[in-house]
Amino acid sequence: MTAIIADELLADAGRVLPAVIDLRRMIHRTPELGLSLPRTQAAVLDAIAGLGLDVRTGESVTSVVADVRGAASGPTVLLRADMDALPMPEDTGLQFASTVDNCMHACGHDAHTAMLAGAAQVLASRRAGLAGTVRLMFQPGEEGHHGARYMIEEGLLGEDGAAGVAAAFALHVSPNLPAGTVWTRGGALMASADVLEITVTGKGGHASSPYLANDPMPVAAEIVQAIQIMITRRINTFDPVVVTITEMHAGTTNNVIPERVDMVGTLRAVSENGRKLAVEGMRRVVSGIAAAHEMTAELRVTPGYPVTINDDECADFVLRVGSDLLGPEGTGRMPAPVMGAEDFSYVLQQRPGALAFLGVCPPDVSPVHAHACHSNRMVIHEDALRAGVAMYAALAIEYLAGARSD
Repeated sequence: MTAIIADELLADAGRVLPAVIDLRRMIHRTPELGLSLPRTQAAVLDAIAGLGLDVRTGESVTSVVADVRGAASGPTVLLRADMDALPMPEDTGLQFASTVDNCMHACGHDAHTAMLAGAAQVLASRRAGLAGTVRLMFQPGEEGHHGARYMIEEGLLGEDGAAGVAAAFALHVSPNLPAGTVWTRGGALMASADVLEITVTGKGGHASSPYLANDPMPVAAEIVQAIQIMITRRINTFDPVVVTITEMHAGTTNNVIPERVDMVGTLRAVSENGRKLAVEGMRRVVSGIAAAHEMTAELRVTPGYPVTINDDECADFVLRVGSDLLGPEGTGRMPAPVMGAEDFSYVLQQRPGALAFLGVCPPDVSPVHAHACHSNRMVIHEDALRAGVAMYAALAIEYLAGARSD
C-alpha cells in the first residue's frame, strides 16, 4: 500500500468517524442479547442504506450480509463484525450508558458494528477500484450463541472455490492495548471454550455425625484441587490449558450434610489435542477421587467454540497492511494466544483468514490498568475507531488488489 493510499483511507475514515461514533453510541444505549437483535439489525440496515450494496438478512437469526461489488470481477473477501451484548449491568457512568437492565456492550461489539458500517461507506465510494467483492458480515449471537455457525449454515461463505468467500478478516477491540494499534499472530490466537458441569453424590445426614453419612463437600473440594494439579502435571506447559471452577452449589442449612454438590466451570485450550487431554484427565480425576471415597461423580462437558486459528499468511498480511496504514509502531505481533474464545473460529475453520485486535485504551489510563472486556466499567477511546474503519477497508482493498496481481 502506498503512503498516498494510506493517507486517503485514514482521511476517509476520519470523515465518517462522527457517524461511526453516533451509531456506536446508539447501539450501546440499547443493547440486545443472543441471536435476536431486531433494533441493532435495523440500525445497521439504516446505516448502510443508499450505498448500493446487495443486502440480505438472516432467516433463522437477525444477521445482515451486505456485498460491495467492485467494477471488475474477482474473488470475495469477507469482513466480520459481531453485534450482541452481554447479560450484565453497566457501571461506566457514560451519558449513553445502557438503558436496558442487566444488559451491556462490555465486549466492544457496538464498536465493531459501527466500524464495519463506516467501512461500508468508505468501500462503496471506492467500488470502481475494487477487483472483486467485499462481503460484510454483521453477526448476532457471538457471546456463546454460535451466531457465526448459523450464518454459515445459511450460505454466508458460498461454495468452496472461486464462487465462494476466498478469505475472511475480523477486528476485535481491546482496552488493554494502545489506542489505534493493531495486534495479531499466526496460528492459535484464541482458545476453545467448553462448559464443565460436575456432580458429586454422597449420602446426606446430620452434620454432627459425618461417619453415618458420606459428605460430598470435602470430596468436591478435593476434586477442584486435583484438577488443577492434573492440568499442570499431565499437559504440556507449552500447549496451555486453563480449567476454572466458577460455581459450587450444595447444602441448605448449618447442620445438614447434603447428598450432592454441583459445580460449574470452563475449560480453555489452544489446541484440539490439549482440549482432548484435559477432558480425558478430568474424567479420570473426577471418577477416581469419588470412587476413593465410596461416592459417585459425573463430569458433563458441553462443547463450545473451537480454537481460533489464524492462517499464518493472512496474519502476516494483516500486520503488513497495518504497518503500511498506521506505521510500523502501529502494529505488533502477539507472542502468545489469549484464553478468551471467539466464534469467528467457525469461519476460520472453513476459510483462510485472521482475527486481529484493535487497541482502544482510554487516553487517561495505561493499557495494563484499563478495565478489560467483560468488565462492568469497560470504556473505549472512540477516536481509535478511525483506525478500525480504515483497517477494515484497507484489508479488503489490499486483498483484492493482491489477488488481481496474482
